[in-house]
Amino acid sequence: MTEQRKNNVSSEAATSEPPANWKPTAEAKAKATQFRWIAAVLWAVAIIGEVVAIFWLLRQREFVGKDGQLVRDPDTGLLQEQGVTATFPQWAFIALLVALVVIAALSITGSLLWKKANRLDPARKSETTRFFVQNQLGAIVAVVAFLPLIILIFLNKDMDKGQKTTAGIIGVVLAAAAVVIGIDFNPPSVEQYTADQSTVIQLLGQDEVVWVDGGQVYHVCETVPAIQTGSEIRTGTTAEAIAAGKIRLTLQFPSELRACDLAVPENADEITAALKEIQAGNVNTLLPAPVWADPADAPIDVPDAAAEPATN
Repeated sequence: MTEQRKNNVSSEAATSEPPANWKPTAEAKAKATQFRWIAAVLWAVAIIGEVVAIFWLLRQREFVGKDGQLVRDPDTGLLQEQGVTATFPQWAFIALLVALVVIAALSITGSLLWKKANRLDPARKSETTRFFVQNQLGAIVAVVAFLPLIILIFLNKDMDKGQKTTAGIIGVVLAAAAVVIGIDFNPPSVEQYTADQSTVIQLLGQDEVVWVDGGQVYHVCETVPAIQTGSEIRTGTTAEAIAAGKIRLTLQFPSELRACDLAVPENADEITAALKEIQAGNVNTLLPAPVWADPADAPIDVPDAAAEPATN
């Protein structure tokens, strides 16, 4: 970053208030909504496929020995056909295997789209139930779409041992894959994005970062080696970087500040460690305020909020 840009940043910081909390851009929110609707439709089709498999395919049977005779069950008084054996037809067995594969494909595709939506428009980790459901919904849907069907496959009395084993194993493997892919092991949160945004504002004086189309992180200035890839260098807010597919602030920001001839806070290592914890999901970690060797190096002065008065 040039000296002229440093002066511009200081001037803009003095005349405008930085955003108080991270929010997705309108475009990112719209794209997230679109992804969620598509995922919901795919999941609905997967569950409809499960219902068809349960209430139609698994009920198919062919009868062998149709020349049996009617006999009366002395215990119930009901008539039954003796000498006739019901079997699960081969066409239904093949259709069942195809249905399992289709259900898995729909479930997994929906989960991937849902995860993309959550990175564009995440939930707050402080809203515990919503945060869990929103981020693990793909896994929940996979269980709903597979578990009843797999149980009924193993309980089906018309399948022979080979059919039941094959369909059961394929169903379990596909279900496990759909559940694992549906789980988000490190889901993003509004708190995480806010911590990155707060760091950027305190380091630079405004919510402005840079990135290139490749890579997953955004950077604090444009002359760092990590983005000298020949791709177009883009500039925008942290929310715009998230909308472009960048998931967090780089943890190499101290060296980037030096490369751009910008002041580096004395406690840069503490800030980096805190960001690493927050980015890992520990959002209650205290984010230290930058400590500057020279107070004049601070690009923005952000006072601590006043303590709330105690209530009786």
